[in-house]
Formats: sequence, C-alpha cells, structure tokens
Amino acid sequence: MLPNIVIFLSGFVFSIGLAASGMTQPEKVISFLDFVGNWDPSLVMVLLGAVVTYFISQRLILKRDSGVFGDKFQLPTRMDIDTPLVAGAAMFGVGWGLVGFCPGPALVSGVTGNPQVLTFVLSMSLGMYLFGSLHLRYSSEPDGGASPLDAIAVRST
Repeated sequence: MLPNIVIFLSGFVFSIGLAASGMTQPEKVISFLDFVGNWDPSLVMVLLGAVVTYFISQRLILKRDSGVFGDKFQLPTRMDIDTPLVAGAAMFGVGWGLVGFCPGPALVSGVTGNPQVLTFVLSMSLGMYLFGSLHLRYSSEPDGGASPLDAIAVRST
C-alpha cells in the first residue's frame, strides 16, 4: 500500500510541476518551439531544472544498494539508436510541435475536462494501443519483438 501512496504522491507533485511551469499550456509550448517566430524562452528554465535535478538525484540514488520499495533498480540497458527509436522521436517531436502537448502534460490537463484536451488524450491512448497491437501482430519475432517496456531490464544490484 505504501509504495502506491508514494507513486501517487510523486505523480501528483510532478503534475503540479508541469502545471506550474506552463507545460500544460499548449500555446506556451508552441511559442517555446517557434525559434524563428515569436520565441518564448521561459521553458528553458524548466528544461535546465529537470536536467540538473536528474543529474544530481540519479547519482545519489544509484549510490544505494537497492530501491526504497524494491530490491532492484530497473534501468534501461539498450544503448543503440535504431530506426524505430528515431521514427518514434520524430513523430513525438512533430506531434508536440503541432499541438503543444506531450503525454504527461496532456494527462494533467485532462482534469480540466476541456473537450480538445480529452480528444487529444483519447487519440493518444488509441494510437498507443493500436501501435502495441500492430507491433505484436506483425513483428517478425515470435513473441512480437521487444516492446518499449521490454527495453527496460532489471539490473542486479
């Protein structure tokens, strides 16, 4: 029960950070990505804050022998850059630039009940489901190949 409470609180704090930083405002994100137009550089501070927080906290956390609620850390092990990764990153970037939402801020904004946001979240969820289903069905590997979640392997501590 306690791990679920911590997970919920972590997500709640993250969502507050997304809202407070302006990441849930599509027009602000689009202005940030519009380098040649009316560029709004304020989200650079969000980016720098995230990088610095990650840089420091990852080093502190990995000094531990295990996680607080588990006996192992789960870290990505794949280091290669392949076509699906590049294609997915490109589609993510184009989608983010077109509508100003990425998945996390869209989910946070979903609590507003705004029909445009809910349409985005529904479309995103449907796209993720269809990709997973098609990838599993048409992959050349017997088990459907590695899903993005399979790229995360359990690292022994």
